[in-house]
Amino acid sequence: KDPRVGLVTITAVDVSRDVGHAKIFMTVMGQDNAEDIAQTIKVLNAAAGFLRMQLAREMKLRSVPQLHFHYDESVVRGAHLSALIERAVAQDSQHQEGPASPDAKPESTEE
Repeated sequence: KDPRVGLVTITAVDVSRDVGHAKIFMTVMGQDNAEDIAQTIKVLNAAAGFLRMQLAREMKLRSVPQLHFHYDESVVRGAHLSALIERAVAQDSQHQEGPASPDAKPESTEE
């Protein structure tokens, strides 16, 4: 309910073998600014104890791991790579003269 936290999406969770720690990878919709993202992570890590208590109520585990929130940059990297691929495809299609038929003969330059 904290207004400093936007719409958070959990993208992955890595739990240690001893179930003592959980790395929670997340993104925040509409936040591309590094300062805003850092603020969201700070707020979530500060609320980790409360969130852990809520998990303990809902889950039947002997121990609930310590929660550590991290920003998942894979979504941003994926979008960047997609944009690069789209740009390369567009440039490639501009350089092509059109589909060449396999039966087409090259024009003769003889006079």
